[in-house]
Amino acid sequence: MKKLFLFITICLTTVVHANPIDDLINRIDNGASKQFDIQLENNSTRDFFEIDNAPNGRISIKGNSWVSIATGLNWYLKYTAGIHLTWNNMRADIPSRLPRVTKKIRKETNLTLRYDFNYCTFSYSMAFWDWDRWQKEIDWMALHGVNLPLAIVGEEVVWRNMLLKLGYSKDEIGRFIAGPAFLAWWEMNNLEGWGGPLPDSWYRQQEILQKKILKRMREYGMHPVLPGYCGMMPHDAKDKLGIDVTPGGSWNGYTRPANLSATSTEFDRIADLYYKELTRLYGKSDYYSMDPFHESNDDASINYAEAGRKLMEAMKRVNPKATWVIQGWTENPRPQMIESMRDGDLLVLDLFSECRPMFGAPSIWKREQGYGKHGWLFCMLENFGANVGLHGRIDQLLHNWRLANSETFKNQKKKLRGIGFTMEGSENNPIMFELMSELPWDENSFLNDDSISSIRKEWVKRYVKARYGRDDSALQEAWAILSSTIYNCPMGNNQQGPHESIFDGRPSLNNFQVKSWSKMRNYYDPASTLRAAILFASVADKYRLNNNYEYDLVDIVRQAMDDQARLQYLRTIADYNGFSIDDFKRDSRRFLDMLLLQDKLLGTRSEFRLGHWVEAARKLGTTEAERNLYEWNARTQITTWGNRTCADKGGLRDYAHKEWQGLLRDFYYKRWSIFFDALLAQMTQNQKSDENALGGGPNANKTSQELFDMALPHGPQIDWYAIEEPWTRQHNTYNSKTEGNSIDIAKEVIDFLK
Repeated sequence: MKKLFLFITICLTTVVHANPIDDLINRIDNGASKQFDIQLENNSTRDFFEIDNAPNGRISIKGNSWVSIATGLNWYLKYTAGIHLTWNNMRADIPSRLPRVTKKIRKETNLTLRYDFNYCTFSYSMAFWDWDRWQKEIDWMALHGVNLPLAIVGEEVVWRNMLLKLGYSKDEIGRFIAGPAFLAWWEMNNLEGWGGPLPDSWYRQQEILQKKILKRMREYGMHPVLPGYCGMMPHDAKDKLGIDVTPGGSWNGYTRPANLSATSTEFDRIADLYYKELTRLYGKSDYYSMDPFHESNDDASINYAEAGRKLMEAMKRVNPKATWVIQGWTENPRPQMIESMRDGDLLVLDLFSECRPMFGAPSIWKREQGYGKHGWLFCMLENFGANVGLHGRIDQLLHNWRLANSETFKNQKKKLRGIGFTMEGSENNPIMFELMSELPWDENSFLNDDSISSIRKEWVKRYVKARYGRDDSALQEAWAILSSTIYNCPMGNNQQGPHESIFDGRPSLNNFQVKSWSKMRNYYDPASTLRAAILFASVADKYRLNNNYEYDLVDIVRQAMDDQARLQYLRTIADYNGFSIDDFKRDSRRFLDMLLLQDKLLGTRSEFRLGHWVEAARKLGTTEAERNLYEWNARTQITTWGNRTCADKGGLRDYAHKEWQGLLRDFYYKRWSIFFDALLAQMTQNQKSDENALGGGPNANKTSQELFDMALPHGPQIDWYAIEEPWTRQHNTYNSKTEGNSIDIAKEVIDFLK
């Protein structure tokens, strides 16, 4: 009996003292939790964390929530212990004797909501994540203060079950729900079926995965944002179900789903069916994400106010206390839709606050009164298409943050509820996400009277020391260059994400931007990234096996190579235009050598290898057919994106281009080789007289217009899609295992570029 009592006592004690922060610390370094005293204190009206020395060499971290405590843990690790945890490095050796803090650190904020994710992130970065990868991401979120994450994994399971109940067959559902790499655009009402049909095993996997994700988020005290219902239906719903829907039209060549108006007689029935199934699978939420009329023109026939009221009512029937989360993007949210909504019922994500804010700051999307009486979040979009490249808007981000907290915008300031990460792709540019995550917690650093450039310089110095665990003058100088040039895209430049790699673009005589909507414009001298790379590499031997250093070394040297390759491309085209054949041969060969050397450099880090993407996709398949389907999804998304019409006329090709080892060698190299060979052949042919025409051959009967057209200068006409598409159907092996040493090959690249 005594043994039983002792066992029960031990179990109860374990339950009382167990907390998610101990588990988090042990995932960082197994057993390290015993070195920290974690205390949850719920007696504060503001979010806070407090770091202090505790007895027996431990560190005390207090906070009003588990997420606040995790944020404090991250602050301590970065700025006291010299340990920087980020996507490329979520494990560390925590010292057995922890560094003491010189004085107690306390950070507070009244900005209690910190959001994470764009719908696109779930496809561009997370399409093939398993639980192990998701577990790391949720830990990253907690460490960076996130407590309001979008949670749409497994939404397709809700839809499948709902449509089955409405009478759709499995085959019909398969033609409606998209494949794993394209689910985000199906969820956003942009397309149907592309990349599918999904097998039954996918639905089982994703349901289990979402339940694990939600459980861990809720253990941290996060508030998952579940997907709400705003009227999407299969395009054939009118014929199939006899309900009155509006055709969705097209999106970049795809047939869009139909829309069931929120004011129609059938809306409540379908919405209730959707929410019932969502709740059965994943529980209720305090927040639901809905973006009706996403990327669509205004329609005079729509009563936006009434539609908004009905959408809100359907959500409130599930949870009367729930808040509707909506993206502030282009025309959305329509002012007439939200005017009559109650304060507190709507939360608006100002999606691109660092470049195109809509809250009232100067911008091409400026709204004079912001979002009126509704709460909003200041968000950083940073990356489109999960493209690889150094990029940021440090000064503009800090400037707009200052405006959002200023008396000039006092009405908007009153409604500011927090921040959000709204990137289309994650796992890039960690410096920008570190900066953004600190904005709500460090008012003294970011909202003082110093100039923006002074604030940037001081913060970057702190970041560099935290990033590599010690100070270094060469690294500080390199980052001073980067933070004032490539990471300081200026106001007025509206490009969408990184300066795009010349290697990744479809070859032409006038290559500049890679994708259709990039709006790329030069804003920094390419010599600056080369100078930073040389400085960075100059201390490489001191930082061997420093994970953060080696990741950044590869990323920075990669960027320098890109910028020099663009100049090399321009020289090569000048040779062609100048009809200098020998120079063209030399310069085109050098460009291709640069591309292959870039491939070699990127192969030294798993994050920059195509294999990590393809392996993850194939791993989720339970049969060879499933593995092949998922691999096709993975390959297609990062290359053609769509079929011929959607890729070329729709402009989607190369939107999600990646500068990855394997893709450079086998996809981009092939395109550039074909192009340069065609240019050389054209130059060689133009040296010769047209003997057929002179001798009465086939060209002798050409019309005057045809002969005139022949005389016009133009590059070779190549059917690129016909070259690209076969690669998406191949199954040659790519793996994530690294090849070569990052430092040695980075030095090789630097020597090549000097």
